Amino acid sequence: MGRLCVICDKERAIIKRPKTGQKLCKECFYYVFETEIHNAIIDNKLFKKGDRIAIAASGGKDSTVLAHVMKLLNERYQYGLELFLLSVDEGITGYRDDSLETVKRNQQQYELPLKIISYSELYGWSMDQIVKEVGLKNNCTFCGVFRRQALDRGAVILNVDHIVTGHNADDIAETVLMNILRGDIARLQRCTEICTTGDGCIRRSKPFKYTYEKEIVMYAYFKKLDYFSTECIYSPNSYRGHARTFLKDLESVRPSAIIDIIHSGEAFEIKKEVKLPIQGVCKRCGYMSSNELCKACVLLEGLNRGLPK
Repeated sequence: MGRLCVICDKERAIIKRPKTGQKLCKECFYYVFETEIHNAIIDNKLFKKGDRIAIAASGGKDSTVLAHVMKLLNERYQYGLELFLLSVDEGITGYRDDSLETVKRNQQQYELPLKIISYSELYGWSMDQIVKEVGLKNNCTFCGVFRRQALDRGAVILNVDHIVTGHNADDIAETVLMNILRGDIARLQRCTEICTTGDGCIRRSKPFKYTYEKEIVMYAYFKKLDYFSTECIYSPNSYRGHARTFLKDLESVRPSAIIDIIHSGEAFEIKKEVKLPIQGVCKRCGYMSSNELCKACVLLEGLNRGLPK
């Protein structure tokens, strides 16, 4: 007989947690995975009873597990939340159209209301059109800026108090590395915060802040969740991809590297005499901005003028 689970000491261990190295049975893995997320929610006071919460849903593993776990914890611990699914259609043929079909199935499986908002509807451009205009070098910059604003605008339409995203520990550690490499001190500490404020004081949080990507994949696999696993066709050339490769190399040598990097980002303190950008609003669209125009409006202005490829 194989080694027994280190928690229950009854069932055979079939999982070795990437995060801790613990050997667990399936049920104990579910328990510790869900409990750690519950503890992150409670310890950081992310929600209050009666909150309307939009779950950013892409159909991928992270957002599908997030929707499943949020519904489960809301019922198990009686959070008293009203949950919605909010999806953004970037207009990427052969990728987003397929993943949105997964989101629609998730809507039926979890019995949650769904709102889909598109780049074409908001900005007059789809990502396919943007890539055709600017090429594959900086396309992720456009998508990241537009997507963040689209989620905030969708939240306003749904009249929700809070957006939760499936950003996991790996994503946050990658962002810390990217901000270090870019010398972006203004974002270095903010990127590790579990909860931030978006447009119109809509809060945005990351319940998976301390959850490893590998464990999310394992949870989705063993729970047989319905998710879309194809990578975005425009992302292989992204700057984040290089940070991800570096992080995976570090993790293979030292599994705690992911959490260590997050804690390093949390510990950064900016000297009081350093002047940071003052947050205001875009004079054109009213979205948050430290300049006269927000990033989305600047990018749109360039697109509408006709950027060189």
